Formats: sequence, structure tokens, C-alpha cells
Amino acid sequence: MDTKIKIIAICGSLRENSHTKRALEICLAGAEQVGVEIQMIDLRTYNLVFCDGNTTGDYPEDVLKLREQVTSAHGVILGTPEYHGSYSGVLKNALDLMGFEEFEGKMIGLVGVSAGALGANNAISTLRSVGRSLHAWVVPDQVSIPLADVVFADGNIEAATEKRLLNLGRQVARFSYLHSSAHSQEFIKAWEAAPSNPGAQY
Repeated sequence: MDTKIKIIAICGSLRENSHTKRALEICLAGAEQVGVEIQMIDLRTYNLVFCDGNTTGDYPEDVLKLREQVTSAHGVILGTPEYHGSYSGVLKNALDLMGFEEFEGKMIGLVGVSAGALGANNAISTLRSVGRSLHAWVVPDQVSIPLADVVFADGNIEAATEKRLLNLGRQVARFSYLHSSAHSQEFIKAWEAAPSNPGAQY
């Protein structure tokens, strides 16, 4: 690749030996295979205050650090356990501490992990809406992992799930590269400068 792309993953689980974090590590491995720079953001290690809606106040250093890391990325993979039919509170708070400046125009991949048999589709669906609200591009593929204790039994992972996670990481990396390439930017500028379609008047 002629443009160095950075993909980060944000782990929305505070559990030690988190299945969510393990899933994101595999996604990042897939992204790295495409030739991009990768980084894991483990919210367990960040001192984040609760978002109080104050956009002008002073925040701890880790809040500014998180914002800078997300701003510098071209693609973001969000991972969460499903709690009570939605995504985790720690991830919600982290996202609330950011906004358009960090996410607008970026590619987003989604991973959800659940102990139950139905998977994490509710959490992922909600995050997809959040991504659109932040003016980001949520990639078509997503990975919902049901029965996580079985899928990640004995520290291993089922081959089919591993393949899906690797593919998601690759997809986020590839879409991020295409979106950031000079050819894509030229196309977008040409599209925006194109005259309106006269056929729309009839």
C-alpha cells in the first residue's frame, strides 16, 4: 500500500481474559495481513470519567489520549459484550466522550460477544445506528458470537469464527485504504462538483 493506514480496535469489555478482547485481537491480525498499522485500545487501562455533556470542560489525560488515538485512525473496530440487549456501558461512555471530530468519515467494523445462544445482534444493531449518527461508514460485514464460553473454550477459538473475525479486520482495512486513496478523493470531489441531473426536473 502506498498510503499507511491505521486501524484501531476499542474493547468495550472490562473483564479480565475478555472474550471480546480476544475477538478484537483476531480482527486486528486480519487487518495487519493487509499491511496496515494496528492498535488495541483496552478501556480497562483508561481513566475515563462519566460523560456529563460538558464539551468545554477539562477532562483527564486519558480522555484526551483516547480522542487523539481515534482521530489518528482511518478505521475503528468496536467490540462489545451484549448486556441486557445492548452494548456495554463502558463503551457507551467512551463513545459519548467523543463525536464527529473523531469518527466522521471513518470505516467502522462491529463485533459482539454473548454468553447466550442468540448472540449479540441487538448490541451490534444499536452500534450500527451509533456509527451512522457519528457520520461514519459501518462496513457491511459484522461478527456476532453466541455461546462465547464454547467458542473460546480452552483458550482456543472455533475455526469458522476465527475466519469471520479475520475477514472483518481485512474488510475494515481495505475499505479504509480505498476511502483514503487519492483516486477515491478525486472521485468524491468530481462527484460533488458534477452538475445536477436535468432528468430530475421531468
